[in-house]
Amino acid sequence: MKLQIRGRNAEITPVLKDYIEKRVGKLNKYLNNLSNGQVVLTVERGRNRVEVTLPIDGMILRGEESTGDIYTSVDLVVEKLEKQIEKFKGRYNRRPNKQYNKNVSGVPSLTEAEEKEQETFPGVVKTKRFAMKPMTTEEAILQIDLLGHNFFVFSNAETEQVNVLYRRKDGNYGLIEPEF
Repeated sequence: MKLQIRGRNAEITPVLKDYIEKRVGKLNKYLNNLSNGQVVLTVERGRNRVEVTLPIDGMILRGEESTGDIYTSVDLVVEKLEKQIEKFKGRYNRRPNKQYNKNVSGVPSLTEAEEKEQETFPGVVKTKRFAMKPMTTEEAILQIDLLGHNFFVFSNAETEQVNVLYRRKDGNYGLIEPEF
């Protein structure tokens, strides 16, 4: 596996680079199709944060950990990714069932508190870019679970439109589809 290791306010020593490559490289024993990945090390206020992003079959596995020791952060993020891979393999090998389809519904409405928060929001603080592979709603649900995010933007393979999948407070999912 080819890893791109970057540091923000952190020096990447050869020993640290070897350690990261060894630990993250162990994930190859779970999945053979890991070809490349990104590791970002950040030091902020005495905390060492490690972010690892691995693309697999059009999906993205991502883990992030922050501790006082960089090596501990690496170990914890690898453990987190191992759990995600187990989850991915378990769901990927299972056939999609009706549970996924019945939980997807509705468009969210903003509460008054959320509207006030939006009005006082100073502006965009972070921009992310990513490639959007066309996928089904079931694949998007798998992806949102693997990433542990509350929402996921994807290109719907069935409608060929950009959709937003979000996790509802009741544990189900909502799907936002554009209307033209």
